[in-house]
Amino acid sequence: MLLTFTVMYQTIAIDRASDTDRSSLETLLHSLNLPIEDLPGTLENFIIAKEAGNIIGSAGLEVYGSYALLRSLAVSTSTQGKGVGHRLYRAIMQLATEKAVKEVYLITTTAAPFFEKQGFVKADRLSVPAPIRNTAQFSSVCPSSATVMQRKIA
Repeated sequence: MLLTFTVMYQTIAIDRASDTDRSSLETLLHSLNLPIEDLPGTLENFIIAKEAGNIIGSAGLEVYGSYALLRSLAVSTSTQGKGVGHRLYRAIMQLATEKAVKEVYLITTTAAPFFEKQGFVKADRLSVPAPIRNTAQFSSVCPSSATVMQRKIA
């Protein structure tokens, strides 16, 4: 287990996802109108938050050498505003560091202000490295009007 914390008498555990979490993860993402059709075959680069055995949050990476696409950072509606998203973000960035990622990209239609507070900056779509441009998220799943953001990892 990566982290356990209590929020208003609720114990929340953050840990690496396993493939047995796929169905619950898809349910969470679907409930938040986030894409599930392009989830990777394995969830080895995903982190989940659980409360009472139920997935209430997630964050994932698609790693391409020194680049990664941050995706599926999500917190259930009933849990939002309790710091779970920030803890998931920190855990997924730690995973990116462990994977020797140097630059993290993301695509969002709603969360740019959150990510700006985490040090991400808007990126020109034409400057995004080919491995990220070739992802389903970038090329077809997310609308071309979505904001592309980037952050270097020291």
